[in-house]
Amino acid sequence: MHDLVAITALGGVEPRVDTIGGVTCTEVPGVALASVAARIGQETKATKALAKLIGVPAPGIGQHAGDPVTAFWAGPDQWMIEAPFDTHEDLADQVKPALGDAASVTEQTDGWTRFDLSGDQIPAVLELLCTLDLRKIETGSVGRCSIHHIGCFVLCRSPDEYSIYGPRSSAGSLHHAIISALRSAL
Repeated sequence: MHDLVAITALGGVEPRVDTIGGVTCTEVPGVALASVAARIGQETKATKALAKLIGVPAPGIGQHAGDPVTAFWAGPDQWMIEAPFDTHEDLADQVKPALGDAASVTEQTDGWTRFDLSGDQIPAVLELLCTLDLRKIETGSVGRCSIHHIGCFVLCRSPDEYSIYGPRSSAGSLHHAIISALRSAL
């Protein structure tokens, strides 16, 4: 019998944590993800079903909402759904019945990696990483951007807490870019 051990996107048994100049970058592997795309002609029905699933109105352009199941805007009538992996390992299978025939739902958990930034100097770091207009970013905002030529989502959870999602296949490059920006900005 095999003794398989799960590893993080950066290849560790434990999540990587780096602190530089008062800002901490934490690899967050314990997240389940699913994508939701409303079907043509079913946009209103999908939006209402999503709101019922997350317990608050479905997030609009550039927004995220919900807890513990969170949705964030990914494009017109499209959202990513995130939840704690421990309680939602089969998130896509949980979301599909809630959305019914109003939307297409796909599993995304192992396709993305998340890094959380915490600290009071995050804007200085983000200014080096991406072209988001940080004057418009506030709690509940999400932006889609390129970081180090990698398509990413940046979520503002609070003024001192941000999450960056990028493709798992680019986790090493994304982590390198974040750490380089931390060292340069701080």
